[in-house]
Order: sequence, then C-alpha cells, then structure tokens
Amino acid sequence: MKTKSLKARFKRKKIEALIAVLAVLAIAIPLFPFFPTQAAESKSKIQFVSPAWVAQNASDKNLRILDVRTNPMDYFIGHLPNAVNIADNTLRGPDSGLPVQYLTPDKLGQLLSRAGVTDNSLVLVYSDGRDILGATMVAYVLERLGHSNIAVIDGGYAGYKAAQTVTKEFPKYAAGTLTVRDNKSIRVTLDEVKNLIGKAGVTFIDPRPEKLFQGEEKIWTRNGHIPGARNIPWPTFTDAENPHKLKSLDEIKQVLAAKKIDRNSDIIVTCSTGREATLQYVVLKHLLNYPKVRIYEGSWTEYSQTNLPVETGPEQAV
Repeated sequence: MKTKSLKARFKRKKIEALIAVLAVLAIAIPLFPFFPTQAAESKSKIQFVSPAWVAQNASDKNLRILDVRTNPMDYFIGHLPNAVNIADNTLRGPDSGLPVQYLTPDKLGQLLSRAGVTDNSLVLVYSDGRDILGATMVAYVLERLGHSNIAVIDGGYAGYKAAQTVTKEFPKYAAGTLTVRDNKSIRVTLDEVKNLIGKAGVTFIDPRPEKLFQGEEKIWTRNGHIPGARNIPWPTFTDAENPHKLKSLDEIKQVLAAKKIDRNSDIIVTCSTGREATLQYVVLKHLLNYPKVRIYEGSWTEYSQTNLPVETGPEQAV
C-alpha cells in the first residue's frame, strides 16, 4: 500500500510539473511575433557627398571606400586612398534562368564583408565611365542588406580626381562582422507588380531610353513597358558633362513636375535589369524624401517573359 501511495504521489508531481511548463509556454508563445526578425525594415540613409567631404572624413577609422568600377586596370592606374575594388557586376548573377539578378543576401554579405564592410562602417561608393548607375546600385544593395550609413561621391572618380589626390597603393584593413538583414520593404516582386498595375495611387517610373520604353528596339521576346508607366530616362537626373554628378534638386523637381509625379504616390521604379532604377530610387527616397519608393528588381528582364500586359509607344497622357 505504501509503495502504491509513493507511486501515485510521484505521478501527481510529474503531472503538476508538466502543467507548470505548459502554463509558461502559454504566456511566452504569444510574445514571439513581436520579436524583431532579420527581415525587419531598416532605417538606412544614403547621401551624396562632395570630394571635399571625402578629404575631410578620410581619417575616420569607420570609413570604408568601395571602388565599384568593373575594369580592375582602371583601379590599378589610380583610385581613392584606402579604396577597395569590388566591381558592381559581381553582385549579380543568374537565377532560375534569368540573367543579372541580385545575389542572395548571404552571398552579397560575404562579398561585401571581404571588401572590409562591417556593421560600423560608413560606406562610401564611387564609379567612373559613362554612368553613375554602378555606384547607386551598390548603395541600394547595402540598403537592401539593412546597412544604415551609405554615401555616394557626387561627381564620381573623375570629379574626385579633379579636386583631390589619388593613389595606386592598396589599402590594409582588418576583417569584421557584417550582419545581413533582408530588407524586403524597398522592393516589389512580380506578383506584387501584377496586382499594382492600373491601381489608383500607384505610379510606375521607367528610366530607360525612350526607344526601349516605347518598344522600338527589339531586345527581348516582348518589348515595351508596363501599362501606365511614366518614362523619365535616368540621364535627365545627371549633369550632361559628368554623368556621375547630379543636377540640382530644384532641376530634378522640375523634371518630376513635368511628368506629374505625385510625391505621395506608391512609386515603383522599373527598368531593364533593376540597375538603372537605383539612381531615381536613391534620389526620390533619400534626397527628396518621397515617402514610398520601391524597386521592381526583376524589371523588364523578368516582366518580358510573362504573359502580363505590355504597352508600346509613348506614355499615356495624364
């Protein structure tokens, strides 16, 4: 009898312990959705800075300069002091048959970490040549990964070289930690685009050249633009003599006003490959403080392969 009593008491204590554990879980589990996740929206800042600003901040131990020119010989001939060469085209590749798609966040993080970018870095980006798009694309990628402090040299390498001293020496830097967060709030998917076409309060901006926008150049299987898109070729935002230098914000505002772009619209910038779109994205969101601007990364490379509606010819009158 005594043995049975002890067994019953032991069994009862096990049940009471289990009930206590379940009670704790019942309280804790509802809190889980409120914990921040790696996909949380970042609070990134992208600014355009002058060559003088670069010289003034050269001694900042957290400054990491990225030279994103695609030809390494250009880097060898001359670059900004302490700049690391990481070609912008290394950040994209094929995905499910589509070319030039952005790499996954973990791969992007690995590449940028090897270039010396850490959580504490103030990252300065510049390029050279015929366009500024490599620099704004890398700035966008950094924001995409949740990095918070990013700058682009206004005027690019040519602008800097005209005002400051360049070097041929390679930098030395210690590896550090780069935390990668997948910031999905700054981009849209094909499915989202499908649901946004023709929707009130949504504006598609397409920065491609006019002939590509209108479908006159036969590059893809289907050519043209997303119905209702506004065509604002990206060079209208930059200086005619130096495509790495922005026009004044007042001039850019005039361009946007002429196209009747409402700053309070849900603005989607879409181009050929998700690269050209980054210039207008950065300017609209970070310099003009438009409240909602996103990029359709797949852009015409992806859209042209679908059966979604295509519009050709000049943009619709507004």
